[in-house]
Amino acid sequence: MNGHADTLSFDIVARIAERAPELRGAERKVAALILDDIVSASRASIGALADKAEVSVATVTRFAKAVGCEDVRELKLRLAQAAGVGQRFFRRDPDAVPDSLAARIFEEVQATLAQNQGALAAAPIAQAADALAQASMIYAFGMGGGSTALADEMRFRLVRLGRPVASYQDGLLQRMVASTLSKEHVVVALSVTGQTPEIVESCRLAKQYGARVIALTAPASPLGALADWLIPVIAIETDFIYKPSSSRYAMMMALDLLVTELAVKQADHSRELLRRMKHALDSHRGGGERQPLGD
Repeated sequence: MNGHADTLSFDIVARIAERAPELRGAERKVAALILDDIVSASRASIGALADKAEVSVATVTRFAKAVGCEDVRELKLRLAQAAGVGQRFFRRDPDAVPDSLAARIFEEVQATLAQNQGALAAAPIAQAADALAQASMIYAFGMGGGSTALADEMRFRLVRLGRPVASYQDGLLQRMVASTLSKEHVVVALSVTGQTPEIVESCRLAKQYGARVIALTAPASPLGALADWLIPVIAIETDFIYKPSSSRYAMMMALDLLVTELAVKQADHSRELLRRMKHALDSHRGGGERQPLGD
């Protein structure tokens, strides 16, 4: 920590997300447990944290020090402060349910974006964007209900910026593609949990052949641990099971941040490509200056 001001003000949630990939395996279990439910973690005893994470009490103590706390007591205090600031985003009692579905969905999306903003502030976005700019080919890997669609979204966004890119969602195809890669290639892997065996193994195989991996995923996950650049995605799930996961918005924010960083780095080139695209669309469909670029 850098002085008294940092001691008082640092964001414990962002700090855990930032440091999780560097922790030992047992300590990453503690990080994953805390990020999964900050409110419960702030209220649990050190023994309860250890039991639930399936680690020793000593591991919890080491974890607290690894994320910049003097001891577990300070860790729990900071977690309580984090939960308190955003308490309305975490409560699950019936009285907290808004009057309309629209209000509830909006609140959960807003909570997810707010929670992820701090973690993304410390992420290696600029370095990952440099890798995308230099790659001879980019491969976007995603699986499941959300990441499948967002792998294609990554492809759509990178094409606009003139980058060579393909997206693959089938586990076997990912593995086949990974076996053909080399050091001039970059894989962008999207997985909210970072636990899906197929995508983790495909990325591990790609790295064996020299490719580099940018992972948009949970910071304390197997996928996050093997990434060259980790862009953290923190999922905040509630007991309201009838709506799609709001983690999609967190991943989309991470994706937008990464691609926008690339666009700004190559600003002149990006501007010309986007101008051409707008001209091609307007001459085909008509439209005004402020219509969306792409639909």
